[in-house]
Amino acid sequence: MPNPFPGMNPYLEHPEIWPGIHLLLISELTKCLSPQLRPKYRVAVEVRLYETAGEKSLLVGIPDLTVKRSQATTKQPMSNVAVAPSPTQPQTVQVPLPETIKQGYLEVREVATGEVVTVIEILSLINKRSGEGRDKYETKRNKIFGSSTHLVEIDLLRKGQPMPVYHSNGQTHYRILVSRGDRRPQADLYAFNLPDTIPSFPLPLKSGDQEPLVDLQVLLSNVYDQASYDLAIDYTQEPVPPLLADDRVWVNTLLTEQQLRSH
Repeated sequence: MPNPFPGMNPYLEHPEIWPGIHLLLISELTKCLSPQLRPKYRVAVEVRLYETAGEKSLLVGIPDLTVKRSQATTKQPMSNVAVAPSPTQPQTVQVPLPETIKQGYLEVREVATGEVVTVIEILSLINKRSGEGRDKYETKRNKIFGSSTHLVEIDLLRKGQPMPVYHSNGQTHYRILVSRGDRRPQADLYAFNLPDTIPSFPLPLKSGDQEPLVDLQVLLSNVYDQASYDLAIDYTQEPVPPLLADDRVWVNTLLTEQQLRSH
């Protein structure tokens, strides 16, 4: 069954599903762009590492540090006989485990010189919440902004704090930023919402070179089909993270019309 949504599928943002979507989109972008960029450019897959632990861990299956309260004991009647105090009962807790998260991104490199011409980033939640992941990414982002390298930044997650840009017309669910090294500080922001088709955008290259058009909607649909996400998603349930009221109504109508949810 194809993706039932005309644009971004909010069910793909679930923290158990998104890491797979991220990896498969990296793969689809590579397969799509490589034939169009040969022989002058090549697409390189790079990996960035993040260390997380404790309450800020984003790993699925590692919950936040919690404390289970012991059950209250039944009150005993007063007695004049001295009783030795009972030993303190232990609480069940969890300890922070250090974990390493790997995040892939793409670099378009000129073959003759090895120069990184364009960086393509697909954001994950670790980039959009406070902590080492966001700090590291913002440091790299600012370094690119101070260079001649182009940056394509794809944000398909509603949750978290969006990456800063200036003079935008308001907040939307999703964003694609295309920042050309020779146009800064101006950049192109493709801002769109849940009901919208994901906009296509040109991949910036060196001046004078033909720039391929990236149809992210098609690539996301390919990922959905190839990995059979229709078999993994229960559309009778609400997506995670949750939707606002108006969006819930729109999603319910859409899924009901496609017989994926009853009234």
